[in-house]
Amino acid sequence: MTTFIFGHKNPDTDSVCSAIALSYLKNEQGGKTAPKVLGNINNETKFVLDYFKVPVPSYLNDVRIRIKNIKYDKKAYINELSSINAAFNLMQKQNTTAVPLIDDKKKLTGYVTLKEIARYLINGNKEIVNTLLDNIIETLNAKVITKFDEYISGDILIAGLKDKTFQKEVELSNEDILIVGDRTKILEYAIDSQVKLIILPLNINVDKKIIKKAEAKRINIIASELDSFQIANKILLSNFVKSINLNKSPITVNNEDYYNEFKNMTHRVNHSNYPVVNNKNECLGLIKLTGPNIYEKQKVILVDHNNFAQSVDGLDEADILEIIDHHNIGDIGTSLPINFRSRPVGCTATMIYDMYKEQKVSIPKNMAGLMLSAILSDTLLLTSPTTTEDDKFVAVKLASIAKVDIDTYGYEMLKASSSIEGKSVEELIKTDFKSYVVGDKLLGISQIMTMDIETVEKNIDEFIAKLNEMVTLNYSIVTIFITDVIKNGSYVLYNDAAAGIIQDSFGLKHIHQCMFLPKIVSRKKQIQPNIISVLEGD
Repeated sequence: MTTFIFGHKNPDTDSVCSAIALSYLKNEQGGKTAPKVLGNINNETKFVLDYFKVPVPSYLNDVRIRIKNIKYDKKAYINELSSINAAFNLMQKQNTTAVPLIDDKKKLTGYVTLKEIARYLINGNKEIVNTLLDNIIETLNAKVITKFDEYISGDILIAGLKDKTFQKEVELSNEDILIVGDRTKILEYAIDSQVKLIILPLNINVDKKIIKKAEAKRINIIASELDSFQIANKILLSNFVKSINLNKSPITVNNEDYYNEFKNMTHRVNHSNYPVVNNKNECLGLIKLTGPNIYEKQKVILVDHNNFAQSVDGLDEADILEIIDHHNIGDIGTSLPINFRSRPVGCTATMIYDMYKEQKVSIPKNMAGLMLSAILSDTLLLTSPTTTEDDKFVAVKLASIAKVDIDTYGYEMLKASSSIEGKSVEELIKTDFKSYVVGDKLLGISQIMTMDIETVEKNIDEFIAKLNEMVTLNYSIVTIFITDVIKNGSYVLYNDAAAGIIQDSFGLKHIHQCMFLPKIVSRKKQIQPNIISVLEGD
């Protein structure tokens, strides 16, 4: 199974680039990993990936357990043209009481249960066969004497009368299947009448002249180890399984369905077995409610976060192998010990650089460029109060490998990130939005990096209205910090009811919407801790 590596929701440059760089490192060490993103990447990250010619990781919706993760019976289906006997044998082998039917393209065409087979054997017409000759051969454990037809359809007759009486009383035709022993005259009569099939019991041998005559008339002959009575009783099982009064529209489960939702559905339906299909209605097997239904959890590695609210949906159903983060310890717990790397540095990529060095893995130019970009982004070009000497040291090393000038490249990256042209208010709020659970309250903090405060001011009423709407729906407090790296500060917007909280969080004598807070640029070190401290003191 491929291990997914990803950052937080509303991904920023650090979460995306660190996931990519760590995935490269793990794969160089022989692992099988893939970087993922939990949302749309921002303009800055697009610039970075384009600059270093690295593709955007694919989107990961959730890591909840799906039917495809379950070890269900992936061979528990049968072609609709197979025999009833083959279907029954498959049920015995798979230890199930039902089997899905498919056509030659694996499309689900029906569903038959053991009860329906029993009902068919009791109430079905025991004198008519309509099937493939191969089905008859398989069911009767027969051998071929002559074979000319693929399909066999006809009435079953047993030559139980004396030769003359039989020829006088029984009119044979090409729609008859005759069970007859070593009785030359009746065999000749059957061949002359051009019956569809002759079945010889007890594997008896017949005269070669009879065989040659049958070949000339293109008559099918098979020999079974069973006696006439056994053949007559068992041949009905050679009929097409689709000939049973089966369920053509069974309740199915899609391979992409969530396992928990499947279990909830079974409580309402109360069936024992369910065909598994994909989006093309191709049958993939059968899942049994009473089976062990063992599954393998999706293996994941988290970077740049360790909070459930910020992570992928269904994380509690995944197997967390490792966490690399530079934030405060959050609420994610694991059932087993894991590798948890946490350091008070300005960026996750700084720690990932150290991991490359520890493992003695050479850093290629594009990975160096991504990690450098992550550091410059998270530390606001190494000016943020979160910046450490380690960040500065690593940035210089990575810039040398990536062959870029930190100031020149950093300014170009900053220009790309500061553009908010053409984005809606909701898009801007969600671009870099993080949620935090504080007691019984849910706190939302959005941060926008831009030097275009005029565009925000023009739409300030719309921003505030959206924040108030978010509070009505889920959040207790929602704020936006519009950070201007050049001015080294942030403008703050907040839902109306949060004015007092914001004022107390930053020790202000008064507060107003879009107020500029000098030197407040770090969500991790300045914004989030201040607000949480006030909330916890309420």
